[in-house]
Amino acid sequence: MINSTESTSTRPYLIRALHEWCVDNGFTPLITVQVDANTQVPKEHVKDKEIVLNLSFDATSGLKLGNDYIEFKARFSGVARDILVPVNRVMAIYARETSQGMVFPNVAPNVAVLDDEPGEEINAEKLGQTPKAPAATRPVLKIVK
Repeated sequence: MINSTESTSTRPYLIRALHEWCVDNGFTPLITVQVDANTQVPKEHVKDKEIVLNLSFDATSGLKLGNDYIEFKARFSGVARDILVPVNRVMAIYARETSQGMVFPNVAPNVAVLDDEPGEEINAEKLGQTPKAPAATRPVLKIVK
């Protein structure tokens, strides 16, 4: 019998499920990634060690949502780039149009898991961080239980 410390992470399965939900509903799936040395993304588009990537089939080529990595090709400023994101660096996945999605815990040491009421908005202030963008441009994610 496998206990919870030996089981695989639920993160890649939830990413695939929310990606499928976005696509099925005609939404654009976006992921927020905390960039580190193992993340292969265009560094010129990284801000504050984070990048938001569009995972729609229109924006990617050869998209593979694996258990360990998310891989695809995408164009940035007209130049095709190979993208490789370790699944454990994905901070959130959400629909661009509705901001519905999921925030994942334990990506950064300073990110706390919230135990609040369903439907409460999560934002930088709630996490005890300084906002990185004006409220109008930040996605608003909801706690779903």
